[in-house]
Amino acid sequence: MSNKGRIWFNGELRESADCMVHVASHALHYGSSVFEGIRAYDTPGGTAVFRGMDHLRRLKYSAAVYRIPMHYSVEELHRACCDTVVDSGLASAYIRPLVARGNCGLGVMPKDMNIVDVAIMVSPWGAYLGEEGLKNGIKACITSWNRLAPNTMPPGVKAGGNYLSSQLIGLEARDRGFEEGIGLGSDGLLSEGAGENIFLVQKGSLLTPPASSSILSGITRDTVITLAAEIGIQTRETSISREQLYAADEIFMTGTAAEVTPVRQVDHMTIGNGGCGPVTRKLQDEFFGLFNGQTEDKWSWLEPIR
Repeated sequence: MSNKGRIWFNGELRESADCMVHVASHALHYGSSVFEGIRAYDTPGGTAVFRGMDHLRRLKYSAAVYRIPMHYSVEELHRACCDTVVDSGLASAYIRPLVARGNCGLGVMPKDMNIVDVAIMVSPWGAYLGEEGLKNGIKACITSWNRLAPNTMPPGVKAGGNYLSSQLIGLEARDRGFEEGIGLGSDGLLSEGAGENIFLVQKGSLLTPPASSSILSGITRDTVITLAAEIGIQTRETSISREQLYAADEIFMTGTAAEVTPVRQVDHMTIGNGGCGPVTRKLQDEFFGLFNGQTEDKWSWLEPIR
């Protein structure tokens, strides 16, 4: 992430060099941080944050689960996100709000619960899995690493520590020559990608694992389900076995970074037409149409930064 402009840090915009945390910070030693990834798009009406309030409400929820005090309201953080985008000078941007326990003493249990750092960074960021992947699909594989088992750590919380699992899944996939990895749950059923939710297209309908499959219920995932319903495509949240991936007509991944990315191969097995299938393409058009004005924003998802 190549930050542009200043960073909003503990209540004010500061130069990057002035945004310092102590080496003894609790988050560095014990993973006690929560974060979000939010995109701002260059739309015909100007730069707009996409579903920023929904992301920040989830940030507040994630912090609450780990008993991390939020010293700013969701509204204050939203204004700070907008101010940081404006300061960056970027028309479209990736926004990273981070809430992390600071230097509150060594030990798993923080000695002072109220020492918390809050930062918002802004960066240019294109297609997470590559422009070619966004257009024609990526190659993915099932990895040997499972996602978090129920009642170990909450997978529905976007916490820094959860992404150690994602790193193992992604690193193994890349070591094996794939663009992305897919994790199964502890029950051997489909969970999600290293950093994305997964959809299968079967006979014109969408299948996707439910929240109980150790997934982060993504905001882009929810967006796609809503857009699909709007154009008459049904979505069924259901348990999915590994072999169902190989038999799917189409597969795609969703996420703030990945947006709507088709999957053309799984474990070297070609999916559908070996590229971006017609249903995936239609949903891509509907999704990106929100930002070029071709899809009506009936849900007020686009939040102008000014």
